[in-house]
Amino acid sequence: MFVLVEMKHVIRTPPWAFQMKLHDAIAEELNKKLANKVVLNVGLCISLYDITKLEDSYIFPGDGAAHTKVEFRYVVFRPFMEEVIIGKIRSCSSEGVYVTLDFFDDILIPPTGLQHPSRYDETEQVWVWEYDVDGDKHDLFMDPGEQIRFRVTAETFTETSPVGPQKPETASTSEENKEDDKVPYMLTASINEPGLGLLSWWANM
Repeated sequence: MFVLVEMKHVIRTPPWAFQMKLHDAIAEELNKKLANKVVLNVGLCISLYDITKLEDSYIFPGDGAAHTKVEFRYVVFRPFMEEVIIGKIRSCSSEGVYVTLDFFDDILIPPTGLQHPSRYDETEQVWVWEYDVDGDKHDLFMDPGEQIRFRVTAETFTETSPVGPQKPETASTSEENKEDDKVPYMLTASINEPGLGLLSWWANM
């Protein structure tokens, strides 16, 4: 679920940080820059693991800060495909079941990834697994807050960096809203196999 990723970056250390040890100042700047951010095709950055190389620092004319090329390793959240993880149901909609890991919320189990047969209950706003026992159907509700075991089946990275300003005649409110709704990193999951789904299902069977 968590991996160590090797990275390189040029870090700008402001003058007021010169009183700190260079290693500590750069570590602080790296965490400010990367912690809780998604790096395209890398994953969700969690925390700096270590700094493996510091090159010479340079101060450029007109800028009192020090610029240092750094090589480091960062702890990144990026589950491997088919990994089984336990999370909590955040909410449900007709699009599927949304799951949270507390520090990461963008996990979707689409209808095709649910136990079969399942239906969406509009009144309760939850998905229901119609569990069959010798011809008798029992409704097993997927309520928000319940712990759920799921398998990661796909990941999607989306570029969310700002683009240049649009011309007034081509810009539209709907397009702007789509830009705001973009999720930089999303996981797709499934629970349609024995042992997966709500932990309470299998504890009671």
